[in-house]
Amino acid sequence: MAIRVASNGWMFSATKLVNPFFAYLDPEVAHRLAVTAAARGWVPKEKRPDPSILGLEVWGRRFSNPIGLAAGFDKNAEAVEGLLGLGFGFVEVGSVTPVPQEGNPKPRIFRLPKEGAIINRCGFNSEGIVAVAKRLGAQHGKRKLDETSSTSSSSTEEVKHGGKAGPGILGVNLGKNKTSEDAAADYVQGVHTLSQYADYLVINISSPNTPGLRQLQGRKQLKDLVKKVQAARDEMQWGEEGPPPLLVKIAPDLSRQDLEDIAAVALALRLDGLIITNTTVSRPDPVSNNPVAEEPGGLSGKPLFNLSTNILKEMYVLTKVNCCSACGHNYILRCDGTYSYSSFEQKFSGEDAYMKIRAGATLVQLYTAFAYGGPALIPQIKAELANCIERDGFKSIYEAVGADCR
Repeated sequence: MAIRVASNGWMFSATKLVNPFFAYLDPEVAHRLAVTAAARGWVPKEKRPDPSILGLEVWGRRFSNPIGLAAGFDKNAEAVEGLLGLGFGFVEVGSVTPVPQEGNPKPRIFRLPKEGAIINRCGFNSEGIVAVAKRLGAQHGKRKLDETSSTSSSSTEEVKHGGKAGPGILGVNLGKNKTSEDAAADYVQGVHTLSQYADYLVINISSPNTPGLRQLQGRKQLKDLVKKVQAARDEMQWGEEGPPPLLVKIAPDLSRQDLEDIAAVALALRLDGLIITNTTVSRPDPVSNNPVAEEPGGLSGKPLFNLSTNILKEMYVLTKVNCCSACGHNYILRCDGTYSYSSFEQKFSGEDAYMKIRAGATLVQLYTAFAYGGPALIPQIKAELANCIERDGFKSIYEAVGADCR
């Protein structure tokens, strides 16, 4: 069944006229303009309901669709409402560090449009948890006020999608400061300050641009870290919804033994999910032939597709084997460190997102794809994804998750 494009689809299509302009700007300047536009409401607002087949419940939260925006785009929670309004099922802000830091020297973002990729070495540039907490607190208060007004003026009961920041789900990605000698303390501080505003939390230990960070993916280091963060979260007072789920974001540059160790920790500590994967320090073909590939930093985009998909499948199998008895709720997310969209030579589609779901992803995040494709990409992916699910005879997202691993 083809998904019909409704009346406000022209607004999203119109953004395709603007996208080429951003390609002429410095990547970081273009990024800054995009965040500002979303923060000020200068972007389309999706008024069409998502196809019902895309709806799902994860961690007791209702997602209207499984397509989200990864951390790194809205680092400081400036544009949550505008980004959710584009039609994302969820938006993840951050990475947020306890103390403000500038990150690495500029230039630190490099486009590879022919390969459909980006290299960045930003290094957790962040305004810090205090600034982010103020923004999220204001958004949370506005949300509660709107809910109160809506409840008092409506007599009909309906299932509402969304979380603490608006019509979609909000994730908060936590990082550590570059000069910090106690990584666990940094993440714990982030939990204490920001978890009250989050529908889920992410421990980012896989950025290649912070010295020593990836060492936290070792079995003992990860186990110790997760225990401390879980304890910090659980010692806080929570309402009926309970504490926000805790996820760990891992790198694609891991050995089989590394993956087995991470899976073992995830199951033993009943971790709520994994984000697979962050950017890679490798330079797979055809990127290796591009002079820009010599720039240090993490590579995201199309060239990372196969590597990321293979790790996703491996982790799905490793955590799914004992999932029912060990935790019962290990949700695997996949981050678009592996995809990109170029209006000239590469195209990200709902079929591509569907491949990730069949490989084991419950939810799919975009970043590089969104940077190249802009707002018009979101309704396109959702419509095509719904068609893929129906085409293969699945009745829901759940049925398709991990289909290629069975």
